[in-house]
Amino acid sequence: MLHRDPSKLFPHDHLMRYTLVPLVPRFVTPNMITVFRILLIPFILYFLFIDKYVVGVPLFLLAALTDAIDGSVARLRHQITEWGTFVDPVADKLLVGSVVILVVMKHINPIFGVLILFVDAVIIVGGYIRKKQGRVVGSNVFGKTKMFLQILGISFLLIALWSGFDLFIPFSIGTFSLAIVLAVISLFTYGI
Repeated sequence: MLHRDPSKLFPHDHLMRYTLVPLVPRFVTPNMITVFRILLIPFILYFLFIDKYVVGVPLFLLAALTDAIDGSVARLRHQITEWGTFVDPVADKLLVGSVVILVVMKHINPIFGVLILFVDAVIIVGGYIRKKQGRVVGSNVFGKTKMFLQILGISFLLIALWSGFDLFIPFSIGTFSLAIVLAVISLFTYGI
């Protein structure tokens, strides 16, 4: 298994250091940002459920952005916690999983949606097992890329639904397919 030091910077952290991280007040911890993402999920689901994409899509994109922000803040400000290392990917999977259930299964294919959820559930279980064994390991590049692709796939689908421009749906399917491949690689190289 490949293990990665949770405090090691990702390439996007260098960009975040000079763009968004300075905008985050010092009193705001990465764990607060993670909790904020979790609290946004019911609102995102509500607006997507009632087809108010003009509110639901920006809320989803804001929640997705908090994933990049909380990790970068934690690594750049040396505020990594065991709680955050475990709960952050769970929050990501809650966000992605709930939108997959609500939107992807309805507008693309239920089997495809179940496959996305199954792989993420296995990753959560793998992370939980590692935590019980006393090993807390940060995400790896496959997991980060998988999450980015899932967010991109959902975004393509939501933009298609919002705009009525169906051309984005094949992009969504392709992006999700690549995300599934990377999720499996992430699972075998890490577990979260």
